[in-house]
Parts: sequence; structure tokens; C-alpha cells
Amino acid sequence: MQLARVIGNVVSTVKNSALVSRKLLIIQSIDGGLRDVGKPLVAVDSVGAGVGELVFWCRGKEASFPFEGSDVPTDCTIVGIVDSEAHVRSIAL
Repeated sequence: MQLARVIGNVVSTVKNSALVSRKLLIIQSIDGGLRDVGKPLVAVDSVGAGVGELVFWCRGKEASFPFEGSDVPTDCTIVGIVDSEAHVRSIAL
């Protein structure tokens, strides 16, 4: 899992049928000091995250695990919401 901040929403007029009713969000990876790392990504939201929140996300085969029982075509999924930025900063120090 990696840290990211949700920086936007994706609006799609046409989706794979397995993605219908699933929210797509733009995330920016961050390091332990809450600094941007790399380029933004589009992620499928599995936890109800919103713009501005810190989230955990994963890639690869594990990205589909939150949707067990359905074939969601994803390679990037938000799997958790960070309660407080203070928790992240205290770990990074």
C-alpha cells in the first residue's frame, strides 16, 4: 500500500460494465512528509473517499481484492482512508 491525496474526480460517459456505479478518483502519490511523488493516477474508490482526503492505495493484482466476487478491471484502487495527517507525520519523523 502507498499513500496518496485525492485531488479530483473523473467523469466518464462510457465505462466498462463492471465499473458502472463505481467512483473513479484522481490521486497524487505522496511520501511520508506529505510531498508529491510522481504523476497523478486514476483509481477506483472502494471506501468512499473524497477530494482532499489522504488515502491508502494499491496496484496490480491486489487492486481487485476489495471487489471480490466481481470482475472489476482495475490496476489502481483506493483501499483505505487515513484518519489524520498527524499520524503520517509522526511515522515519517
